[in-house]
Amino acid sequence: MRLIVPLAIIGVALVLLVLFSGEETIAGMAPDQLARFATLSAFGIVILGSMVAMFRSNWSRAAQALAFWMVALVGLVGLYSYRDDVTLFGHRILGELTPGRVVPGPSGEVSVVRSGSGSFDLEAEVNGRSARFILDTGASVVVLTSETAERIGFDIDQLAFNRPVRTANGSTMAAAITIDTLAVGPIVERRVPALVARKGSLFQNLLGMTFLERLSSYEVRGDRLIMRPQS
Repeated sequence: MRLIVPLAIIGVALVLLVLFSGEETIAGMAPDQLARFATLSAFGIVILGSMVAMFRSNWSRAAQALAFWMVALVGLVGLYSYRDDVTLFGHRILGELTPGRVVPGPSGEVSVVRSGSGSFDLEAEVNGRSARFILDTGASVVVLTSETAERIGFDIDQLAFNRPVRTANGSTMAAAITIDTLAVGPIVERRVPALVARKGSLFQNLLGMTFLERLSSYEVRGDRLIMRPQS
């Protein structure tokens, strides 16, 4: 029975958020403020109900429980207050454990840890689709494998493979395309000139200069690649 009121508060808040989705304010509060208010109110009622029940039967246990919940509440408030720092710290830990993972920084920069092969093999998105690239400062343009190009929607049979290029596997022909969006973490570049390598001639996407030259700067610091967007 003690859960009826907290569940009712959360239910009413959910209904209001659904009915008035897209509105700037709901009942005088921003949507995120309303959600936080409902959650904290329900949480407080549950704690208060538990305290009252414990006080009726055992004062010492109730006092211990109250102290525990106060510490928990302070901890939750602290985590919420520093949620951005906590999230950034988590990204950094994951980045160290998983080379190639793009770790966002506080000023829009991103960093990537070098892989075991010695190269920077990183995650990116091409026209909204995930793809892995290897950093290649010697490539004058971004180059996609034919498999990646097909996966993001290019019709390989309709491309003109009339551009000679040199890859690690030797010389081949490539087709010129334009990528609508190329994103590395929060860094997003639009209308990026690129090439698609002929099928079977390239097995890794190359992050070349048509992307890198648009950055404010990029540098290798130890085993970490740092890229900074234009302000």
